[in-house]
Amino acid sequence: MRRIDGFSLIELLVVVAIIGILSSIALPAYNDYVRSARITEATNGLSAAQMRLEQFFQDNRTYVGGCATGMPANTASFGFVCSNLSATTYTVTAGGSGVMSGFDYTVNQANARTSTGASGWAGNTGCWAISRNGSC
Repeated sequence: MRRIDGFSLIELLVVVAIIGILSSIALPAYNDYVRSARITEATNGLSAAQMRLEQFFQDNRTYVGGCATGMPANTASFGFVCSNLSATTYTVTAGGSGVMSGFDYTVNQANARTSTGASGWAGNTGCWAISRNGSC
């Protein structure tokens, strides 16, 4: 009686096909999960900047000069910029970099929050979008 060792070519192709199908589903879902997790870097930084600027306004009755002390440190995925600075207004923007390029989140003195998403991600003009469909 002859003993057969190993796998046949058909069995090997079936396994490769199954791995290909699973990875084509799992990899995009994982990438979306990673992006959603990195969005919190932007929202946390903007909230911190907003709190510092409002405290600066309470102490000085102006926002002028508040960006020098009120900006959070840039992270690996987002850089923070203060603009539209006057005695009564400010705008803080978190701009994405690297894998997060194309994502921009903003907040101003009236707590108006907006977001734009990268390719395939929807932004939202009324809040900070944290998911692919633009929901808040």
